Amino acid sequence: MLALSAGALSPWAALAQGAEKLPAEVKVGQPLQDATMTGLNGPTRRLSDYRGRPLLINVWASWCAPCRAEMASLERLAWLEHPVPFAVIGISTDDYPERALQLLKSTNATISHFIDRKLQLETLLGASRLPLTVLVDAQGRVVDKVYGAREWDSPQSQALVRGAFSARSGAAQK
Repeated sequence: MLALSAGALSPWAALAQGAEKLPAEVKVGQPLQDATMTGLNGPTRRLSDYRGRPLLINVWASWCAPCRAEMASLERLAWLEHPVPFAVIGISTDDYPERALQLLKSTNATISHFIDRKLQLETLLGASRLPLTVLVDAQGRVVDKVYGAREWDSPQSQALVRGAFSARSGAAQK
């Protein structure tokens, strides 16, 4: 039997102790825990800053062609009038923030975008594939997750958003 000394395990133990604990993935129906989001095209904010009205969170990366394809429709959706007003934000999973910022500048993005740090938001939201759009009600509870690109300003997508936000969030409006 091979015996390992305490010294042989110390590099692994040091890695385990130094690693930050990633949050558990929030499932549909669960409340979204608070997290700080580092701003890409605006200030740093907390997820809790959006409580009180529904929130659409789009998780993307600059290297993701389907993510880039749906960005303009998210912008258009954000500027439309809605029976239940909601916020639209983006979270980039890029390893290099300058690449994400370059894409935002080239597309004239107006909605707030944030950069994920150390897989925190990607893990929390369950972004196992991109793009991911998470619909969160006014109380901060996840009501739906949509994987894959969509035309978010299409009648079908607007109906999906309206249905997710009106049933649970309308009464909670401030």
